Amino acid sequence: MFQRALVCTDFTDGLYRLAQFVPSLASGGFKQIVFCHHVSVEGDWEIPPTESDEVNEARQRFENLLREVPEHVEVAIEVMMGRPSDNILRLVKKYNSQVVFLGSPTRTLLEEKLFGSTSARLAEQTPVPLMILRPQLVSTYTTKELDLRFQNLFEYLLIPYDGSEGSDYLLDQIKQAVKRNPEAKLERCRLLWVIDDGVRPELRGDAPFEEAQTKLQAVQASLSKLNLVVNTSVVEGNPLEEILKAAETHDISAIATCSRGIGGFLRWSIPSLTREILRHSWHPVLFYPPKSQLE
Repeated sequence: MFQRALVCTDFTDGLYRLAQFVPSLASGGFKQIVFCHHVSVEGDWEIPPTESDEVNEARQRFENLLREVPEHVEVAIEVMMGRPSDNILRLVKKYNSQVVFLGSPTRTLLEEKLFGSTSARLAEQTPVPLMILRPQLVSTYTTKELDLRFQNLFEYLLIPYDGSEGSDYLLDQIKQAVKRNPEAKLERCRLLWVIDDGVRPELRGDAPFEEAQTKLQAVQASLSKLNLVVNTSVVEGNPLEEILKAAETHDISAIATCSRGIGGFLRWSIPSLTREILRHSWHPVLFYPPKSQLE
């Protein structure tokens, strides 16, 4: 789906291991991969120092991992000082990155409120999609498992769909990504429509299952034109629980989701299915920012 990636790591999230698997990522369609690390600046520096032991050590660590780089793949290392979210946005612009890889630890609502996170800040500023990987999984996979995993990161996407403007926007973004990269590794999509059992029956319409299936068939036909295998499901239940269950049951590579256009969707006081997916999913999550943030 993407050709240019920015991989961000703090060396505790396991994402630095991607540097060992550039050939695997290349087989998945990537032609440019930038690895970045951010060194915190202590003290009141008006102009932060550009070189330090930490900077040199981080750069050397990347170089030691980058032992096998195919000739057709461009690889760069960026070790920067300052606020990670600001630096990442600069690097996205500098390298024209199409997707940003981040680790996302499990956080409670209170922890997000008090401390925030790089992923949360970027989600409300990024002009490109974020690929969120759970550090615990990347850290514990064996080399053989990661080799296979990184070749097929986008092979089978689960796309929660409810016929809303936000859902259509998400589909449009995925279609554009596939068209931009004809060699995309994406082979299959599963469209999942969850009829929320928390909504009173009289508010769902006369035939919610039939209406959902009819709309999904139209979307299925549209995606199939891109040579994708498209499966559809309509279920009733709690949306978050059904999405996570489907990801596990159908051998999904990643869950695709997007901001529904409500300002500050990660604010702890505002209910958000997207936020809950990011917080609870152990599957990789491909997050698309709202249309207003796109370049």
